Formats: sequence, structure tokens, C-alpha cells
Amino acid sequence: MVASAAVSTLLAGKGAWAANGAYAVDAADISDVGSCKVESWISTATNTDFSAVANPSCAVNIVRPVELSLQTNRARSDGDWTTTVAPKAKWNLVPTGIGKFGVSFYAGGSFDALTGDNLTAFAVVPATYRLSETMRINVNAGWLWDRTVDRHYLTYGVGFDWKFTDVLQWTIEAFGQAGASDIPGLVQPSVVQPRFQTGVRYRPNEIFSIDVIYGHNIMGESSNWITIGTTIRFPAPEEKPARERTGHL
Repeated sequence: MVASAAVSTLLAGKGAWAANGAYAVDAADISDVGSCKVESWISTATNTDFSAVANPSCAVNIVRPVELSLQTNRARSDGDWTTTVAPKAKWNLVPTGIGKFGVSFYAGGSFDALTGDNLTAFAVVPATYRLSETMRINVNAGWLWDRTVDRHYLTYGVGFDWKFTDVLQWTIEAFGQAGASDIPGLVQPSVVQPRFQTGVRYRPNEIFSIDVIYGHNIMGESSNWITIGTTIRFPAPEEKPARERTGHL
């Protein structure tokens, strides 16, 4: 039972990072108020682990703009299937701009969809430094509480985005968690091993994009991962998408 719970938490815990579509390291920006998007991706590993995610979100004005999302993850690890749901709220505190840092804050948790058990709680501060209209650096720092074994972790991530053509963007990132190096009853590599992803996003218009991503050790195991992700955007009525207005990534 401890091992099964730990596997569920490893898979659910990625909700503390997954915030930029299938990429893990988040940017400080949020969507325009009134706009929505649906991000989805499928990941498969060389050790046969698997994850299918749907993450709808909308930006609304509740005292101040906030982006609300509800990520659902159906995953398999070592033959065990889990379904988790992770609600999250994100606020932009300092707008991004070329030559300066923008800062946001988001918090949420993850739940076992079958039992209703609260698996994790998390809070993250993403910061973005724009080098130009086509390049940015994202840095994330946060906290993760693994409630199944009552352990706390510091989470971290750093990523680089480069829009090298009008329709193509390259991303490279490293992320992970720092804390206790093992989980009782789970014979697997340490959950604090660093994780790595790199991929290319094809965005032919303001509505749709597709990502192809290679990752290593994504779920805390020494395996290689391939991810295919899509994003469908629904801009706010009578408003141009933020990227069209600003020319930014």
C-alpha cells in the first residue's frame, strides 16, 4: 500500500511543475482575462510508463486577474494505473518586460480521482527575464507537500525559450525537488534526481500549437520520455491574443 501510494504521488507531484503546457518550468505571464485554453499531452517512457494529461484553464477577474486550471492525469507506472486531478490558481504579481523580471505566484493540490484522497499540496513562484522579444529565461522556486508520506520538498526549475522563426520555438529546461532522497517501501531511484526536457513548439497561428519533447527522468525514474502535446486557445472576445499585441513569446 505504501509503494502504491508513493507511485501515485510521484505522478501527481508533477502537477506542481506542469504549467507551460507539456513543459514543466512555468513563465510569469498569465492569459488575458476572458480567454481560455485547453492543453493536452501524451507521454511515454522507455520503461513502458505512460501519462495522458488534459489541462483546461481560463483567466478571470476575481478582485484581480487570476488564471484557474484543472489538470487531469491518467498515468501508468510499473503496471499500476492512477488518475489524479490537480486544481490550480495563478496570479501575476509583476508584469514581464524586456530587460526586467516579471513574477507570478500559483498554488494548488492534487487528488486521487477514485478515492478523493489529497495526495499533494504545492505553491510556486515563477520569474521570467526577457532577453528580447524572442528569448526569455524562466526560473521557478516552490514547495511541495507529499501528503501520502508526510514529507516536504523544495521544488526548482530553470528553462530557456527561444522563438527562432515566426512559427517555431525551442525550449530546454531542468527541474526537480530537493528533500528526502527516498520514499519508504518504494524500490526506485531517488525522487530528488534532477529531471530534464527539451523540445520544439510549432505554432502556425494564434489558436493552435503542437509540441514534440524529449525528456529524461521525468517521473523520478532513469528513463527516457517522448511527449506529444497540443494547445488550443480561445482568445477573449474582441481582444487580440497577447502574443499578437506585444510580439513576445
